[in-house]
Amino acid sequence: MTGLFLVVVLLAVAAPLALYALVRSEHDQRVETDRETAERLARRDTDDESRVR
Repeated sequence: MTGLFLVVVLLAVAAPLALYALVRSEHDQRVETDRETAERLARRDTDDESRVR
């Protein structure tokens, strides 16, 4: 029973730390752009002719 308790406690501590590490690694890989470039990229993703009116 003590072994099961230790496994649960270990998972309770390790899971949030693993999630934090994953979020930080995603944050470090982001591409930062200025506003003008971001707007241009956003417009390029939208195709006005394919929209249903």
